[in-house]
Amino acid sequence: MMGSGESRGGARPDFAVNLASRYARGTRWRTMFMLSTLLAIFFLCALIVTIVDDAFGYVVMVDEVDQDSLVMDGMRLETMEAPALRTVIAENLSPRRYRALEREKPFSERAQSDLHAVVLTEIVKPQVVATYTLFESLFDRNRIIQENLEANPDGTIIFRSWVTMHFLTDSLTAIPLSTGVMTAIKGTLLTIMITVLFSFPTGIAAAIWLEEYATDNRLNRFIQVNIYNLAGVPSIIYGMLGLAIFVRGMEPITSGSAFGVTSAGEMANGRTVLSAGLTLAILILPVIIINAQEAIRAVPGSLRQSSLAVGATKWQTIWHHVLPASSDRILTGAVLAISRAIGETAPLVVVGASTFLTQDPSSVFAKFTTLPIQIYQWTSRPQSEFRHIAAAAIVVLLALMLSLNAFAIITRNKLRKQKRFG
Repeated sequence: MMGSGESRGGARPDFAVNLASRYARGTRWRTMFMLSTLLAIFFLCALIVTIVDDAFGYVVMVDEVDQDSLVMDGMRLETMEAPALRTVIAENLSPRRYRALEREKPFSERAQSDLHAVVLTEIVKPQVVATYTLFESLFDRNRIIQENLEANPDGTIIFRSWVTMHFLTDSLTAIPLSTGVMTAIKGTLLTIMITVLFSFPTGIAAAIWLEEYATDNRLNRFIQVNIYNLAGVPSIIYGMLGLAIFVRGMEPITSGSAFGVTSAGEMANGRTVLSAGLTLAILILPVIIINAQEAIRAVPGSLRQSSLAVGATKWQTIWHHVLPASSDRILTGAVLAISRAIGETAPLVVVGASTFLTQDPSSVFAKFTTLPIQIYQWTSRPQSEFRHIAAAAIVVLLALMLSLNAFAIITRNKLRKQKRFG
């Protein structure tokens, strides 16, 4: 009895040492996880601060034509009514440019604010000579003012938000002060719409077949392995695939000539919104398939057996029980895949996205540009003002992506509630 008691008593110090060691190991891992989370939050905050820093700040501008020379009856440009502004435009604008703007929209139908903008951009032509970030504008204001009083005595210093309503609603121009992102926003929305309409049902259907119908044989295992491999292929490879199949191989369809929308080889030439959307759909298709498979696999087998036991067919079981039970997980993976598609640039460059497009896409057979493409084009320009409008476009892209994600998350939560209480 003493021997067994001593052995039990002798084991207690070892147990205490092992227990303390396990607790210490757990504390170290917990600290590592916390530091990793804090590091991720730090980089995310640094990214947001950098974008906001470039999207706002002081701008120094010098007018090519002195606004005082356009004063009529003692009224400055900003106080002129529409008739006076039309007179200024008629007297100072070249006949050719006047006719071009008149064809876009008659001056008699333009509002006072629109006419004032025409006078500024077409006649006064303010030029940006210096730009400053938000932090420089807030904490080094006196130095900025002093420097520009000496270097640009005729310049005007204003605090500018590069994200404005005109920036959101105007089309692309070559002038940083008057350019907009509406063309890129429309291109992005049309492209993502095609991507979702093609990839979402196709991916879910493929996952259902692989999980519920396909037998475990060599061919299906080969298909499954290749789906996992395709999920890790660089996006530019998908761009080359889209160029070969959609732009060149299916040119009559993707250009619209097969439907009488445009003549073969004219303008679009297969480098259209449709080609871009299908390319991005193939890009995210493996991710959607894998995620949908995992979601379907997570549904308990007892749910299927119960449905089959009461006489339901296999398809009725899938449609009425398996899919509703896995819909929230499927939608979560789709949100992540679509978020990746929104930010893609490399495959769209290969497919033929335009870096400068002044005409908004009117259909899926039109030429296109997207927000990531436009941001890439602006950041490659040497002028500092293009860096600021690129930051403004990033703010718009983040807002668009978060809005789409929020819509998908709200839909997912509603599905969860219906599944829980329905």
